[in-house]
Amino acid sequence: MKSDKPATREQLGRTEWIAGAIETLADEGMAGMRVEALAKRLGVTKGSFYWHFKDRQDLFTAVLHTWKEGRIRDIDKQSSASEGQQGNQLMLIIDVYSTNRNRKGISIELAVRDWARRDAQAHAVVEEVDTYRLECTRKLFVACGFTDQEAKSRSLLLYAYVFGQSLMAYDRYDPKIIDFKRWIAEHIVSSR
Repeated sequence: MKSDKPATREQLGRTEWIAGAIETLADEGMAGMRVEALAKRLGVTKGSFYWHFKDRQDLFTAVLHTWKEGRIRDIDKQSSASEGQQGNQLMLIIDVYSTNRNRKGISIELAVRDWARRDAQAHAVVEEVDTYRLECTRKLFVACGFTDQEAKSRSLLLYAYVFGQSLMAYDRYDPKIIDFKRWIAEHIVSSR
């Protein structure tokens, strides 16, 4: 039975707009982050947008800030290790990145990085996150006894591997792919 009451629209706050923009960025790239398109996708009016944001650039800044804060939180969580467990934590980082095939997360990461290719503000945020990421693993490698220079090289190798393999479709490459990935991880982390 149909109700005579008109459907009420849900109120969206700034946080919901940002979350919707990030989802749209992942699905459609920057082209989908037009105010009118976002409002339609979220089922609200453009007026709702301007209640929460000064302009489109204000939304872009908020999206980048939210992405950066989320990445830094994850990096801190993934790179925290108790004394003597730094090598195990490095292996865990590789394992988390190389086994978690979170397509939405990968889509967001790729969309932000694509945005950073064309926009100075996005580029600066991505560079800040990557530098933070590399520095956290560098510290773990140093705690494992590597020189600072080797720790920097291994940090770069670690992330080149985990991001590179996350973009590949290799499931049918060989039935022993798990063994290959473990071998690679051990070579990145091992002292010799």
